[in-house]
Amino acid sequence: MVAKLYAMTCGHLTGRLKDMIEGEEGQVTLPIPSFLIEHPKGRALFDSGMHPQCRHDAQKRLGERVARLFDFAGYGAADDVASRLESIGRDPARVDYVINSHLHFDHAGGNELIPNATLVVQRREWQAGQDAELAARVGIYRADIDHGHPVMQVDGEHDLFGDGSVVCIPTYGHTPGHQSLKVRTDKGDVVLTGDACYFCRTLRERRLPRFVYDREQMLASLDRLAALEQGGARLIFGHDAQMWKSIAQAPAPAV
Repeated sequence: MVAKLYAMTCGHLTGRLKDMIEGEEGQVTLPIPSFLIEHPKGRALFDSGMHPQCRHDAQKRLGERVARLFDFAGYGAADDVASRLESIGRDPARVDYVINSHLHFDHAGGNELIPNATLVVQRREWQAGQDAELAARVGIYRADIDHGHPVMQVDGEHDLFGDGSVVCIPTYGHTPGHQSLKVRTDKGDVVLTGDACYFCRTLRERRLPRFVYDREQMLASLDRLAALEQGGARLIFGHDAQMWKSIAQAPAPAV
């Protein structure tokens, strides 16, 4: 069985390129993706973008340090994930699952807007979010994850629908329990890397972001992604603006 994959741009963030890839300078504008996956057994999102509060009071939501690292001017009034879904005729209340690559504010901030979904998160990521000291160290905010959703804590690979079409792939390192997602479409396998691989250059040059939970694990995850690519999968990188221009936006299929 195959799934349908749709890409949505949930605004943009501008920040320092040196924070995203070692040895660079200047500013970079990053697309904030969310992906809708439709399968006969259910509807899922991979990542949910940012919370609308980031538009007008990022400092209150994220703290002064993180708010100073980014310019949120590219996050418009219709860029939250609920608005994106509604613009293509999908009801946010009828999404069955939110698969969070990890629990950073630009990947889990929109979870609150998907009220009836079950969250699918690696167990070690969810547990990091429950540990106040570790959560603060790795940048997980209670405001993004504490909304009463049912939580499916998975360990390692997880086949969401039981037929190999939507499979969570552990790609630890960026955070304690980061995961990517492999989706089987009618055009072949697509791997949504999340922040395991910000840019194509991250994979090709093995230059990591500045803020990494575990460098060795992240490098091993890049090896895993490279092996999937060599096996024929198409990779869609986490925040690669150049690559993003080639990804069709919903309501057209991403591939």
